[in-house]
Amino acid sequence: MSNSSEPTLSSPNPVRIETGVKLRGAEKMARIPVKIIPTVEMPRKPDWIRVRIKNPAEVSRIKGLLREQKLHTVCEEAACPNLAECFGGGTATFMIMGDICTRRCPFCDVAHGRPNMLDAEEPHNLAETVANLGLKYVVVTSVDRDDLKDGGAQHFVDCIVAVRERNPHIKMEILVPDFRGRMDIALRLISECPPDVFNHNIETVQRLYKAIRPGSDYQHSLTLLQRFKQERPDIATKCGLMVGIGETEEEVLALLDDLRAHDVDLVTIGQYLQPSKTHAPVDRFVHPDEFARYAAYGRKIGFRNVASGPMVRSSYHADLQFAGVDVNAMTVAAQTN
Repeated sequence: MSNSSEPTLSSPNPVRIETGVKLRGAEKMARIPVKIIPTVEMPRKPDWIRVRIKNPAEVSRIKGLLREQKLHTVCEEAACPNLAECFGGGTATFMIMGDICTRRCPFCDVAHGRPNMLDAEEPHNLAETVANLGLKYVVVTSVDRDDLKDGGAQHFVDCIVAVRERNPHIKMEILVPDFRGRMDIALRLISECPPDVFNHNIETVQRLYKAIRPGSDYQHSLTLLQRFKQERPDIATKCGLMVGIGETEEEVLALLDDLRAHDVDLVTIGQYLQPSKTHAPVDRFVHPDEFARYAAYGRKIGFRNVASGPMVRSSYHADLQFAGVDVNAMTVAAQTN
């Protein structure tokens, strides 16, 4: 299904970046070090990848509430296939610090560009929205903000404080960027005011990092997770990865070994789905049996919980995974009903 077995270096002339202007599609891809050959025809999805739209009225209500509070969700910005299910169930993964990312990963649908200044009212607005939605568990993620001295760590802390003050019984999971070059200050700030779950996605195997995560580093992500665990051994650490983007099964098992060796507690594994023809192509659609093997192996080597399935995403049923529920069984049941 891949258009090219080996990536080639990119050479198009990039467009000028202006503050607050979103670059998507070909404009975003023009600025990465590895060229993505546009897909001619999107591959047909297999029967085991299904997206069911439930409760459209609730989806519209949550979108309206988010716009009123000037908030963003990764569900919308990254074109998550589970948006309707999660919104329809009254949950969302909030994306703070704007909707423009300073990185330009070719698997991700979030816009690239020069971000606006941080919104000082965002922590308050987030806290009010969580209260209005009646949430008991909330996931907060962000774009990469390499333009900020602390990578946005203090803003994460401000959001944690504001949400907990307004919602004292809330459980909070944060899905953080890699804070590359800012790890020390970021970990100090967050460990002083920690969430209930510290999540960072490694995304893919080490061999594919140059092509899939330009600007990031495999070992750095592992170290970030381990160092937070060393700072706060009482807090669960979590990591997500995607498959079907060119890795082998053996490489995924090796990645799971690396995560466990770096003291990660919870893992999510899902199928990569190409957002558009200009994004990195799907190499293959991974069969559910292979996802089951990953889950079994993860349990064998000692993870507290492994959510592994075609439609699993990093924050999919995050509250249930934190509670120890078998999300894999739930996913299979939902797809067969």
